[in-house]
Amino acid sequence: MPKHQTKTPMDEALAGLLEGAKSTEDVMTTLRELKKRALEHMLKAEMDEHLGYEKHAADGFNGGNSRNGYSKKRVVTDDSEVEIDVPRDREGTFEPQVVHKGQRRLKGFDDKLIALYARGMSTRDIQATIKEMYDVDVEPSMLSRVTDQVQQDVDAWQQRTLDPVYPIVYLDALVVKVRDHGVVVNKSVYVVLGLDMRGLKQVLGLWVTEAEGAKFWMQVITELRNRGVEDILFACVDGLKGFPEAIEAVFPRTMSPSTLIEGQGSALREGDRARSTSGSHGWPRSRHQRFAPTSRRGAPAPTRPSRR
Repeated sequence: MPKHQTKTPMDEALAGLLEGAKSTEDVMTTLRELKKRALEHMLKAEMDEHLGYEKHAADGFNGGNSRNGYSKKRVVTDDSEVEIDVPRDREGTFEPQVVHKGQRRLKGFDDKLIALYARGMSTRDIQATIKEMYDVDVEPSMLSRVTDQVQQDVDAWQQRTLDPVYPIVYLDALVVKVRDHGVVVNKSVYVVLGLDMRGLKQVLGLWVTEAEGAKFWMQVITELRNRGVEDILFACVDGLKGFPEAIEAVFPRTMSPSTLIEGQGSALREGDRARSTSGSHGWPRSRHQRFAPTSRRGAPAPTRPSRR
């Protein structure tokens, strides 16, 4: 026989809330009412804390500040628009935290606006989508304020101070399709990914421009230096013409593909000279002799100890 499951207080509360609901719309209406009452309940609790006593309590008699009714306010949540009653006090010093003064949108709704904007939708398309989904009118000025707040966070991230040294930095550009003034075009996104001294990867920055070029990479690398980067050991780049030279101009001791090839060629030339002055078989005079190719400009690489 199946075990009898004891109903929890949550089950009983849901049963009472959904009693009489016959459709999905009835359920959504009930949930909107629940959200409204929950917000009002928290606002009343904040007012109790602000005044120092509950409503109708004897402590409030001749206690100075007191309740002064309610004001109606419409706020947009993540799935609907609700009208709530916000309590007031006579001295006007009550500052609600659940729904701030002047706040018309709760957390979650702005995230939806940003997601639609990031997908390349125009302001008119966003207005129509929000109206259809939530029956809420979104003004273009409100959308601009939301995106401006995000842009401030993006600017702060893009200008943050970086570590002084990165052992490895990857630099590459990705071609993506973006909507620019209503037209879908290809643009290059410059990506700089750094491996820090703890072995963790960091996205050091993102830049968007029309096409990839060594001249713009020079600006990117210079910006890295201005943001605190003092040295990069290895720079991993593609075969773009002028790219290694741009890195060398800002970080002259950084190893890039061209300097790696140059170092290998130098090592081979040293080997040729050594063989030309060695014995008849062309090998080094001592079987323990080792060549030391240049690992970074001006500094010989460590050699493997010989076995005795």
